[in-house]
Amino acid sequence: MSEQPKLSAVEKIKSESNYLRGTIAEELASDQPAFDKVTEQLVKHHGFYQQDDRDRRGEKGPDGQRLGKVYSMMVRTKLPGGKLTARQMLDELDLCERFGNGDLRLTDRQGIQIHGVLKKNVRETIRRINQAQMTTLGACGDVERNVLCCPAPRRHDPVRDQMQELADRLSAHLLPRTKAYHELWLTDAETGVKELAGGGDEGKRIEPLYGETYLPRKFKTAIALPEDNCIDIYTNDLGFLAVVEDGRLAGYNVLVGGGLGVTPSNEKTFPALAQPLAFVTPDQVIAVAEAVIRVQRDYGNRTDRKRARLKYLIFDWGLEKFRAKVEEYHRGRLADPRPVAPAAVEDHIGWHEQGDGHWYYGLHIDNGRVIDRGGCRLKTAIRQICSELGPNLRITANQSLLVTDLPPRHRQRLETIFRENGVDPDGAVSEVRRWAMACVALPTCPLAVTESERVMPGVVAQLEAELEKLGLAGEKFTVRMTGCPNGCARPYNADIGLVGKTKDKYSVYLGGSLRGDRLAFLYREIVPLEELVGSLAAVFAFFGQDRRQAESLGDFCHRQGAEALRRFADGFIHQPVAGNP
Repeated sequence: MSEQPKLSAVEKIKSESNYLRGTIAEELASDQPAFDKVTEQLVKHHGFYQQDDRDRRGEKGPDGQRLGKVYSMMVRTKLPGGKLTARQMLDELDLCERFGNGDLRLTDRQGIQIHGVLKKNVRETIRRINQAQMTTLGACGDVERNVLCCPAPRRHDPVRDQMQELADRLSAHLLPRTKAYHELWLTDAETGVKELAGGGDEGKRIEPLYGETYLPRKFKTAIALPEDNCIDIYTNDLGFLAVVEDGRLAGYNVLVGGGLGVTPSNEKTFPALAQPLAFVTPDQVIAVAEAVIRVQRDYGNRTDRKRARLKYLIFDWGLEKFRAKVEEYHRGRLADPRPVAPAAVEDHIGWHEQGDGHWYYGLHIDNGRVIDRGGCRLKTAIRQICSELGPNLRITANQSLLVTDLPPRHRQRLETIFRENGVDPDGAVSEVRRWAMACVALPTCPLAVTESERVMPGVVAQLEAELEKLGLAGEKFTVRMTGCPNGCARPYNADIGLVGKTKDKYSVYLGGSLRGDRLAFLYREIVPLEELVGSLAAVFAFFGQDRRQAESLGDFCHRQGAEALRRFADGFIHQPVAGNP
């Protein structure tokens, strides 16, 4: 009899946790500043990560000794389709100021992160998020994460209405059912009174979908339109691409197996884009989503977390075998996918009429960081707008913010509030900046090997100057930077991907697409930060000389290939713009 493969350490932690309880309650009651290594894995499922600030590791305490790791938590709010009210945004702003580091971060999965929350304040932070009718449950961990959907509020558009309603239903249906979350975070520690009801019926099977060990790894789902793939559907484990016929939502093409994370030490890991699996009618969506998740639950890799995402199961099995297993779990044959694919992407920046007499305004936010910095008091402006105008809000997968449901009389007032706080409301932001994105990276992300968010504004400024010099300032393309190869900012399908390789050095990827439907190729493996823009200047010059009519940068790089681009670059003499390295 063959030996059973050895499960990863995290699988053992989950199986012994009593449905995500572990010793979290006991550790919350202690005065230790951090959770232990076992509990650190469990708390992710409750919506937060334990981090330490690497900038502070060298600091000394009152006794003259080095502090070592200075721990705090990143608490993430899950918002299906990125939707929240003005009151909810004000609550998040209050929490980041009271318990966090003073600013919010809008994520590329349409959520909100509060950084710098001390362990002693986590329970109160999560409790208040739930009091505001939001949740952190499933925002992290080996479960269904936040369900993405195009956030644009096009009123009286039944297709968009149905898609956004589906995001809410999918998110609710795929939530973990354990009562551990409500016991730990929503019950008064002194009185034992539960403030909000929730969780499953523990007299029955506690986790009918996930089981006692949940999924092998995180699971991401998105819903998109062919004419607007703003949520980057191909990078998700599971996607539903709307099929519209005669203005009616006929159903969805089901896409499976996307995911961009890579582990350099494991050559069997790779980025992948989701593939069309089947066509489903609207009433089949939730059942098919559940079937896909059950297959991943039962057959996903639980021995090697580096190969535990759904993409590896599909790679190992092949799409045909995977589809057959999904049909078995679904208990019925599935129709073949329709000939539909994403053709365009919108970023929803600027003013847009909603179709009901109201307007929404899309504000570009550099890397999603809502902060007052220098003369730009963005956080103050958003607080004032929410307090005075009371709009609804939507977060985009590009880390920007839509201020929605504004009557015409509020348009001028919104612009005035922005201007008074040093925020430009006129959309005067370059194409490269509005499509740029970076992950948090240093100093708090434990996986980061180098900088990302903190250096990206400078890189973008240099790119703006180079493009202006070459007459290419109006070109639309994505440039995304990450501090490690895990790809949280989606660099591997970008026109330009900058992936942290080691301290202050990056791998450069080219040839993805704005549509998100093509993986980029490796152009340069190790490029120092100060040479990034110079290495790309040659690519821009080649593009300006030899592009075909209406050809995008990503399409041009894909057509030329890495070798042709390198040959041109080898003979190119870069003349830096004044002020650029």
